[in-house]
Amino acid sequence: MKAIRIAALAALLASPAAAQRAGEDADYARRMGWPVAGPRALPGALLPSKRIVCYYGNPASRRMGILGEVPKPEMLRRLRGEVARWNQADPAHPAVPCLHLVATVAQAERGTSGHYRTIVRDSTVRMVHGWAREVDGVFFVDLQIGTDNLRNILPRFEWILRERDVHLGLDPEFSMKTGARPGTRIGTMSAADINYATEYLAGLVRKYNLPPKVVVVHRFTRAMVTSSSSIRLRPETQVVIDMDGWGPPQLKRDSYKAFIVREPVQYTGFKLFYKNDTKAGHPLMSPRDLLRLEPKPLYIQYQ
Repeated sequence: MKAIRIAALAALLASPAAAQRAGEDADYARRMGWPVAGPRALPGALLPSKRIVCYYGNPASRRMGILGEVPKPEMLRRLRGEVARWNQADPAHPAVPCLHLVATVAQAERGTSGHYRTIVRDSTVRMVHGWAREVDGVFFVDLQIGTDNLRNILPRFEWILRERDVHLGLDPEFSMKTGARPGTRIGTMSAADINYATEYLAGLVRKYNLPPKVVVVHRFTRAMVTSSSSIRLRPETQVVIDMDGWGPPQLKRDSYKAFIVREPVQYTGFKLFYKNDTKAGHPLMSPRDLLRLEPKPLYIQYQ
């Protein structure tokens, strides 16, 4: 589905000269409103002083991402290697290792819930959380809600979100408000959905005296996140809009400019696909490539 955006982006840039600077123009970023003026970070906040470097997936699936594609020892070894490369490229923002688990998985069948999604076992969540702690990292639970409502799903994970090192991922691609089956079209989330999530997490931060929670929202089309200017920033949460599309480097820079830079929220992220980004012979973008972007992404996800 992510390849759908190629045609939509074809006319975004007016000239070859402009295309060379897609996503990398600091003056353009400033005109768009970067850096965003938000609430002062509370003690213990990860951003903006650090960078989060994540491996994404689910241990039950070799197709969902690197987290489940290779055995745990190799996966953690490779993650440490990526963290080291980021620390070398930008020592001013120490890289924090991270495992990003798809904990609610969209599916093609209605399933027992009737909502085209399944929730992974608590034992699996605990296991992967433990792996993240083995590398002194942080952990994300990622929600693909299908035709369900975020308000039904998010409280299900309070038991793990009240841990100090656990954060939240939201995937609008699989939020099917029209009732369509996941994978047949691209889903959407509104500012109201994201505001609900940050308000819920802010309540946990206050109740359990936690450091701020990071909320990563994946995006590769404009319609995936509606009314982004209405997303509310809170001292207890830090919102990252993550450029989630795959393809050659120039297309990824185009996407970053079109869907991330042009609609400032708070912080930015960038997703790299070991296979899909390189399957046509293009190189995987390096830390130095991504550090040319403006604003510089502080959340990096490898799938």
